[in-house]
Formats: sequence, C-alpha cells, structure tokens
Amino acid sequence: MSQVTRMGRRALIAVAFAGVACAAYADAPAAGGEGQWAKSHPRRAEVNSRLANQDHRINKEVREGEMTRQQAAKLHRQDHAIRKEERAMASTNNGHITKTEQRALNQQENQVSREIGR
Repeated sequence: MSQVTRMGRRALIAVAFAGVACAAYADAPAAGGEGQWAKSHPRRAEVNSRLANQDHRINKEVREGEMTRQQAAKLHRQDHAIRKEERAMASTNNGHITKTEQRALNQQENQVSREIGR
C-alpha cells in the first residue's frame, strides 16, 4: 500500500469516528439526565401540569382558611411523591412515560385532588 493510500484510509476512519461521536453527542441527554424534548413530552407535561395546578389549589385553600397548614403539608408531600415517581418512570424510558404509567399517575393525582376540595 502506498503512503497516500494509508493516509487517505486513516483520514476516512478519523472522519467516520468524528461523525459517530457527533451523532452520539447530539442524541445524548442534556445535563440533569433528560433530553430537552423529554421535559415537554405530552404525557409528562400533562402530569406535571396537573401537579402544578394542585399545588396552586392547595396554597389557595390555605390562604382562604379552608385548609390547615398541616393538611396542606400532607397533600404537598403526596404530590411530591407523585412527581418523584413520574421522574423515576421517565428515567427508565428515555425521558418519557408510557400511557399506562400516565394512567397510574393520574389516578394518584385524582386521589389528592379529591382531598383538596373537602
């Protein structure tokens, strides 16, 4: 093999490795363990939107004197546990949750929601 052919082959291999590395970097999750798309995945967004809404409802009930701080703390802990579970589920599914997981989380949120309105 001539010197030029070896150099061309090495350059081709180097370019191929660089392309693979760039593709892997582009697909890699962002800092924090999730890709940017995953944070706004429709099922995750729906679950997290409900959790945020419930948080506001709890705080409103406390402000209006319809709920004690202890009751609110209990409900916030339950919501926090749901959010933690949602994140754990998403971490095992490339940043999204399945429909079955969403359904399970929604059922848990429904239980907390019913306690807020009492």
